[in-house]
Amino acid sequence: MNIKVFYDKRTFTLTYLVWDEATKDAVVIDPVLDYEPVGSKTFTASVDAVTAAIRDGGLRLRLVLETHAHADHLTGSQLLRRRFDAKVGIGARITEVQEVFRGIFNIPELKTDGSQFDLLLTDGQTVSAGSLAVEVIATPGHTPACVTYKIGDALFTGDALFMDDYGVGRCDFPKGSADVLFTSVQRLYGRPDATRVFPGHDYPPDGRDVKWETTIGASKDHNPHINAKTSREAFVAFRTARDRELPAPVLLFPSVQINIDAGRMPAPQANGIRYLHTPINLFSPADELGEPINKAR
Repeated sequence: MNIKVFYDKRTFTLTYLVWDEATKDAVVIDPVLDYEPVGSKTFTASVDAVTAAIRDGGLRLRLVLETHAHADHLTGSQLLRRRFDAKVGIGARITEVQEVFRGIFNIPELKTDGSQFDLLLTDGQTVSAGSLAVEVIATPGHTPACVTYKIGDALFTGDALFMDDYGVGRCDFPKGSADVLFTSVQRLYGRPDATRVFPGHDYPPDGRDVKWETTIGASKDHNPHINAKTSREAFVAFRTARDRELPAPVLLFPSVQINIDAGRMPAPQANGIRYLHTPINLFSPADELGEPINKAR
C-alpha cells in the first residue's frame, strides 16, 4: 500500500491518496475544493494536484471517502467523481447532520436521507476499492457522522485524532459530544500500538514542520488532550472549556452547506447565479441593538 499526502495550508487539511501499486486501485480521503471567501470564489488547485498524481501514476480511482462533513473546507469529491467515475462514501449518520443543517440554513429542498452520496458506510463494514479493503470504524464526537478508515495498518482518523503532539477535534458543533469522542478515541487506542495514524489536519504547534503520520502508541503515550491515562471526566471538562474559547471556523457556513450535499454546488437561480445561505448572528446571544436573536416577533 502506498500513501501520498497533500497539505492545504489555507485550511490545514491533509488529503490522502492511497493505492495498491500492483493493481493500481486507489482511494482518495478528504479532498479539498479551494474556496476564497472574499469574493466567494472557488478554484481547483488542490484537487488538480490530486488528479495529476492519479493520472501520472496510472491509477484507477475507485472511491472518494469523507471522514465527515467538514466545517473548515469545501470537499472536492464531486470533481474527482466526475473525472474518474469514482463513488463517494461517507458515514451513514450524515443524515443526522443533514437534518440539523437543513433547518439552520433554511434549505427545505435538501434531502436528509443521504442519497446525495453513493455509499453510506456503517460501523464494522468493509468496502472494497478494487484490491484495497477499507474497514469503517465509527468515531463520532466531533460530529455524529465521523468515521475512521482502516486500510492495511493505517488509520485515517479525520478530526477524531490529530498528531500526537496536538490533540483531537473540537466537539461543539451541533450533536457533537466530548463524552462520545472519548469513547471513540478509546476504540482507536484499543488497536495495536504500532498502528499508523494519519489525521485529517495538522496545526503545527511551536512552529514545527507539518506532519501527517504518527502511531496509536505515541498518541496513548503523550497526546496532550487525551492519552492512555486521561480520565473521561477530565477530558470532557477540558474539551468543553476549550471549545467555549474557540472561534467558529472561517469557512463554516460555505463548507457545511456544500459538504452535506456531497460537494454539490447550489443550483443556479433564475438569474443564472448560484447562492449560499449565510445565517447572521447565529452564534451571538444578541444583535448589535441588544435584541435577542431568537426572540419571537
